[in-house]
Amino acid sequence: MVSEFYDVIHRRRDVRGQFTGAAISVDVLDRVLEAAHAAPSVGLTQPWDFVVVRDRPLREAFHQHVHREREVFAATLDAEAAERFARIKIDGVLESTLSVVVTYDPDRGSPAVLGRHAIADAGLYSVCLAIQNLWLAATAEQLGVGWVSFYREEFLRELLAIPAGIRPVAWLCLGPVTHLEAVPDLERHGWRRRRPLAEAIHTDRWTPR
Repeated sequence: MVSEFYDVIHRRRDVRGQFTGAAISVDVLDRVLEAAHAAPSVGLTQPWDFVVVRDRPLREAFHQHVHREREVFAATLDAEAAERFARIKIDGVLESTLSVVVTYDPDRGSPAVLGRHAIADAGLYSVCLAIQNLWLAATAEQLGVGWVSFYREEFLRELLAIPAGIRPVAWLCLGPVTHLEAVPDLERHGWRRRRPLAEAIHTDRWTPR
């Protein structure tokens, strides 16, 4: 069981182009969302909500917005980086079975959130733990997940009628895949290389690299 757990961690990928669009059973989706909901949270606030998006017009509208933002980013790159970026697929919004938008409510549990008085972002970190739980559970269920980050929060809030004060943290594409790549997309396409663990470890105090 221990080896299977580590296998899931290392098989997990940010999926873009491998979605099949096949159905996800209600039981599997429930298990994945239950895993996300089981994440630890500061002050036991569980400050997340999950918006399951199946509606095609909503997904098409979001997809168009994402690709406008892709163009905005591409315009900031030099010629060499732009050429590399042009080869990278940035989303599976239309190819995936559905999407899950994970939100953050900073007022849940207020005004006295146990453990957040000194670190205002502790609630946001809690939402990220829920996202990681969802991602690992989906991988264990042989599903792929793709986190889309080319969007403006205000656009997504309006698109999905998310109330003011609730922050959309992640649009996650979810669904069965043909396979999970052995090497992450950004590394395969030469955008960046993985950093060795040894470079990330410091002992007692920060060590300049």
